[in-house]
Amino acid sequence: MTGPYDDLRILDFTRYYAGPFGTYQFALQGADVIKIEPPGGEEYREAQLDPVWAQRKLAPAYMSVNANKRSIILDLRTDEAQDIVRRLVKSADIVWENFRPGVMDRFGLGYEALRQINPRLIYCAVSGFGQTGPAAHQAAFDGKIQAMSGIMAMTGDAAGGPTRAGFAVCDLIAGMTAAFAVSTALHHRQRTGQGQMVDVALLDATLNFLTQHVTEYTVSGHVQQQYGNLSVTRKPTADRFRCGEGYVVLAALTERQFQALMKTLGRPEALDDPRFADWPKRMENTAELRRIIEEAMATGDPLTWEARLTAADVPCSRIMSVDEIVAHPQVTHRQLLHTVDSEYGPLRLVGSGFKLEHGGGEVTRAPASPGAHTAEILAEAGYTRAEIDAFLGQLAG
Repeated sequence: MTGPYDDLRILDFTRYYAGPFGTYQFALQGADVIKIEPPGGEEYREAQLDPVWAQRKLAPAYMSVNANKRSIILDLRTDEAQDIVRRLVKSADIVWENFRPGVMDRFGLGYEALRQINPRLIYCAVSGFGQTGPAAHQAAFDGKIQAMSGIMAMTGDAAGGPTRAGFAVCDLIAGMTAAFAVSTALHHRQRTGQGQMVDVALLDATLNFLTQHVTEYTVSGHVQQQYGNLSVTRKPTADRFRCGEGYVVLAALTERQFQALMKTLGRPEALDDPRFADWPKRMENTAELRRIIEEAMATGDPLTWEARLTAADVPCSRIMSVDEIVAHPQVTHRQLLHTVDSEYGPLRLVGSGFKLEHGGGEVTRAPASPGAHTAEILAEAGYTRAEIDAFLGQLAG
């Protein structure tokens, strides 16, 4: 496996989603990511959405962020496992974990201990609230951070109450933030030779992504409300509209797009209506403008209107499900989904969200079964065949 990061080795102690998503970005770019799991494997391997794959300890949720990684089983509560980690750290570039603060210290494997072994080590700790502060030791998962950060207070319709995003948005934000933070630390090390601690908090990372809404409050006192499907611009032609038996989301934000929208809908007279003369007036008369749009789209279907509006260069889309978008010609052309062989047949997995001119971002190895690479990793660390056999025997026993 080659790629821009193929000279990096990461010891990956992460679990669930926020941590593994970050290390997965490096694995896609060729880094040797060694996933260190407890006996039996990480708990997320048995996420129960699909019982067949869960029984195989390769639940789809787990596989989605753990391809290209190697797996070793270590019980960190034992002295022997801790000694193995210390030996592995000598040749590692990065240690990445997402325990609560202090857990790795209790194993004797925290940053201060490991930096004594490898001063160039970059140590990334992902947690709910960071390594310091009054909430640092609280348990935190995505749902809690969605509730705390303001995301739920501004999502959905007011009549329906606060609404959670339909995916683990805070986990993924934290994972991608951690990947960028580690890349930053690597650049600093390249210039100075210094390793360092990287402290990533789900709450911090999420608020960083909510910078518009935070700044609207801190500067002008505006608190974002629940606006349903309305764009953050509040422009009435950037919303969800009833279309035949379904829906279309419009994102007409410029004057040119507004004019094209009205003409394509067969309502050119609206362009001369003083109620819609500019964006402030359109916002004042949102209800009437909405009625005009939905009346025009009452006949036909979302697919037809999407095609007509797109041809007129009006940004829009029908509401698509995951099974529809993965079959979209654009996704196919971009080769976002990669197929790899596994002991259970071919798997289609999501690769990197960007393209590099000189290559990278590929899924080249199926997610590993628990501990599949324990023996080879120990051999690379200098353990003898007898020592490896003895260790494997203890795990089996």
